[in-house]
Amino acid sequence: MPPAVRIEHVSKEYRLGLGAAGTYRTLRESIMEAVASPWRRLWRGNVTGNPSPRMHWALRDVSMDVSPGAVVGIIGRNGAGKSTLLKILSRITEPTAGRIELRGRVGSLLEVGTGFHQELTGRENIYLNGAILGMTRREIARKFDAIVAFAEIEPFLDTPVKRYSSGMYVRLAFAVASHLEPEILVIDEVLAVGDQGFQRKCLGRMNEVRRSGRTVLFVSHHLAAIQHLCDSVAVLERGELTFAGDVPTGIERYSQSCRSEAGADVDLLALPHQASGDRRLLRRLRILDRQNQPTDQVRCGEMVRFEVTVDPCGGSDELNCAILVEDSFGGRMFTVGTFHAEPLATLPGPRRLVCSIEDLPLAPGRYALTLLAGPIHQLRGDVVEHAAWLHVTDADFYGNGKPPEPGRGRFLVRSHWEAQPP
Repeated sequence: MPPAVRIEHVSKEYRLGLGAAGTYRTLRESIMEAVASPWRRLWRGNVTGNPSPRMHWALRDVSMDVSPGAVVGIIGRNGAGKSTLLKILSRITEPTAGRIELRGRVGSLLEVGTGFHQELTGRENIYLNGAILGMTRREIARKFDAIVAFAEIEPFLDTPVKRYSSGMYVRLAFAVASHLEPEILVIDEVLAVGDQGFQRKCLGRMNEVRRSGRTVLFVSHHLAAIQHLCDSVAVLERGELTFAGDVPTGIERYSQSCRSEAGADVDLLALPHQASGDRRLLRRLRILDRQNQPTDQVRCGEMVRFEVTVDPCGGSDELNCAILVEDSFGGRMFTVGTFHAEPLATLPGPRRLVCSIEDLPLAPGRYALTLLAGPIHQLRGDVVEHAAWLHVTDADFYGNGKPPEPGRGRFLVRSHWEAQPP
């Protein structure tokens, strides 16, 4: 069976800034330029024309096939070229090089609310937006009640959308777009907007689209949704396709591309210490993932390892060490320390103390790491506050296809529930 989408050596180049043809001036600016030009040439030499514009390759030689009925997640860092690829697939822009083949009608949801007119009512905008997205009037009329029910705006249907709240506006826009019935559906970051209830509704609707057998290309930073909805993923880095294959491996490749080694390997001697005297016991901190690679970004529920290098500085070889984990507001999440573990073998001189957390129970967010070290009976002999920041990203922690919901607490706890007769 031929692929529903074939992308062959597609590249897209953009010009950064405006050259002579793209520079717009007022009459006053043109006159001032004409007067100043001779003097400018005297001072700078006979230089004519504008500097050549800088060019940027948003995509470089991207090739991939998408089978009919497949749901493919496209992931990558900001600026990796994801949205540019979807715009090319949606025929909004043409590639600089390469070609694409699409077998079937394409429906695009690239920017929620594109095509809405502020002065028109919700009812009128449903017909207008549906027509822009490629639906016939008969098709819109047939789905009108379902669209209104999904958007939950029936009392305000005949009110101009300029009076809608942002949530109502977004719900209506997604309701129209999600009721398209194309063979190929292209979706860009629809889960980045709306409240939690709306996002759950979006996921449910996208699950229905998936079960209908349509081909879907889905761009999102919502990794739990990618994991739950997609059959495979494509990873873009700086405009190049670096991976296309199974979801777990693709997500891992993406996570590695997001990691910053600068914040994962910290020279503690270069940071302020609160030490007893001149004894700087804490020397180095490394944050490692389960593959023992430096990282400052860990998904919730994954392993993280802290490697702390300490030096007794000629004092007692017996040292305690602790790591305090705090949220961005200074609230203490937890403390891990050598005093919680079995006694460590005493080594002379500098040593590495390794702390492993098998299943990180923190909700997505940014957490500060404060380090303490000292003799057995004086833990605060040396302190480095906020030595590093650990970035915890979302994941399908509970195995239900959704990320942990914000506002439910900073800790994640798996539990088992069952109903029993009284």
